[in-house]
Amino acid sequence: MDITKDLQILIGKQLHDIRIKNKQTQNDIEFLTGIDTAEVSKHEKGKKNLTLKTLMKFATALNVHPKELFNFDFDINKYKTED
Repeated sequence: MDITKDLQILIGKQLHDIRIKNKQTQNDIEFLTGIDTAEVSKHEKGKKNLTLKTLMKFATALNVHPKELFNFDFDINKYKTED
């Protein structure tokens, strides 16, 4: 289990779901953020790590508070290791 990869995938799904809910295309996001559509796709698929700067660009383009990008169920306990 890779917590970073799992979070990337969950955040990417949020980006995608919010974009679709807003009836925005990846081209719309490119226009609003300057992030190429290929990169937008990689972020939405969880294949690319988001920086805080990029996260804020997405939140602004999607017209949501950044915390909305983390609005998903996440069980931190499955990543804990036993001593």
